[in-house]
Amino acid sequence: MNIKSFNENIEYSDNRVDTKIILETSFSKEIRVLLKNGQTMKEHKAPYPIIVHILEGEIDFGIGDEIKLLQTGDIITLESNVYHDLTAKKNSIVRLTLSKLDDVSRVKKVADNS
Repeated sequence: MNIKSFNENIEYSDNRVDTKIILETSFSKEIRVLLKNGQTMKEHKAPYPIIVHILEGEIDFGIGDEIKLLQTGDIITLESNVYHDLTAKKNSIVRLTLSKLDDVSRVKKVADNS
């Protein structure tokens, strides 16, 4: 058993989207993404299915030409290789669930290049 918190040490950066691995299990990697109001993660895709859960805040979640407003508590799943982007409408804490096979450094690169 392993207990971690997505709500510890919340510090929004003015300069970049912040990502941090919170927990790694035998089947997934749980990543915290902090987006300050107005910050964007540019369009990207994941090589495996993902789950995006809005723990706090509001995100415009773009998929192709469609934008979905995701709010606190909302959760969305995407199959692999689906292009998407995120724009914070409020300071937001996002839980990103990756496949164990996915590489966390890929997420950091997307955040750093946004």
